[in-house]
Amino acid sequence: MNKEKKLLKNTVIIGIGKICTSLITFLLLPLYTGVLSTSEYGIVDLLTTLVSLLIPIITLKLEDALFRRLIDYRTDEEKTKKIISTAIITIMLQIISFVFIFLIIQCLINNEYKFFLLSNVIIYIILSFLQQTARGLGKITEFSIGSFISAVSTIIFNILLLVVIPMHAYGMLLGTFLGQFIACIYFAIKINIIKYIDLKAASKSLLKNMLKYSIPLIPNALSWWIFSASDRVIVSYIMGVDFNGILAASLKFSSVIIILYNIFDMSWIESVSSNINENDFEKYFNKMFNIIFNFFASICLLAIVVMPIVYPIMINEKFSFGYVLVPITLISSIFNVGQGMVAVVYAAKNNTKSLAKTSVASAIVNIIIHLSLISYIGLFAAVISTLVSMLSLFIYRIVDIRRKYIKISINTKLVLLYIIILAICLLCYYTNNIYLNIISMIIGILYFVLSNKNTFKTITGFVLKKIKVK
Repeated sequence: MNKEKKLLKNTVIIGIGKICTSLITFLLLPLYTGVLSTSEYGIVDLLTTLVSLLIPIITLKLEDALFRRLIDYRTDEEKTKKIISTAIITIMLQIISFVFIFLIIQCLINNEYKFFLLSNVIIYIILSFLQQTARGLGKITEFSIGSFISAVSTIIFNILLLVVIPMHAYGMLLGTFLGQFIACIYFAIKINIIKYIDLKAASKSLLKNMLKYSIPLIPNALSWWIFSASDRVIVSYIMGVDFNGILAASLKFSSVIIILYNIFDMSWIESVSSNINENDFEKYFNKMFNIIFNFFASICLLAIVVMPIVYPIMINEKFSFGYVLVPITLISSIFNVGQGMVAVVYAAKNNTKSLAKTSVASAIVNIIIHLSLISYIGLFAAVISTLVSMLSLFIYRIVDIRRKYIKISINTKLVLLYIIILAICLLCYYTNNIYLNIISMIIGILYFVLSNKNTFKTITGFVLKKIKVK
């Protein structure tokens, strides 16, 4: 199987589970924004944000090192057992340390939801470890099914605890915990995790080697927290949780784009890591980069042109101000996808220090711009700061990787065409005229279909071939 087909196969398998669950979650936005007040929605979002901050600090990003090492030794059962045993013992010790510290300081935390912070951090760490183990072992189908189970279980519990038993913010937080707990049970059974645990196989030298890879990823992860989460913390502190609820609702649309990209990224990082030393790697990388970058850019354009119809349907009117923020968040997601695609080269080359350095610099830019503008333009400061910092990160990483590793080539003609079409569609969007919106919708759909026709043919042919084989 050649590189492109393997990448496509893994992406399709992962995508089936992820896309279905993301679509269901997205369609439930009217429920979440309808049942919860802006402040309750803001509180849930803020707690989720704090969980994402604590995870890399507690785990030292060891789960990423686990995945990267398993890729190299997945066919060697003895080394696989050694890697997993070392990781799981370390992660259990990290969890115990976190619980101990939390119980000591919890009396200082004056928040009724604080124990949800404890429980959701623990379950997320365990689930992440099991997911990365499944991926590292090459069990892509099991990974996809487990992710599907996690999302669907969470959704079911959320509906039960928000509608049937109206527990409001408590219900959504408890539902998240229970959904991830069920997924943990599935992964533990399906990958037979007990088989790989051997206390005697754990190695201090291996742990040091894994931490050497993972620790530089901590500032990188914290930087991504700043991108995706600090804006919400700043808004909550300065403007209040009601405004954070509006911001969180507006970000849901761009988050769908990022979720879709993350599906591809799971296969992309494995493909790049496996093939980076091949003679034709640069040609392969540039081909896939331009195809995928254009695909996601066209999805963002499509999302912008349909938003005048979709936003009022999906989001309750008390969150209506978020409508003007959505295009900026979607454009930011384009640069997020671009920088993510080139960033895997750092990971493949085991150069996590450069990955961290570039992320930290961009995160600092994000905070400075946000704090400088929030007093003048309110919620716009959050989305504009993210846009500028993402663009800066995208440009810097392309230049840096071109200088150090491979010459990245971008289809400039297609980029210029896209910018012109995007500008026209944005003008129609903010004019908010029904006839102009219809025109921009036609333009956006045509661009999406025509610019990706070869990609659609390839995917369709692959899927049909698999169906015939079965």
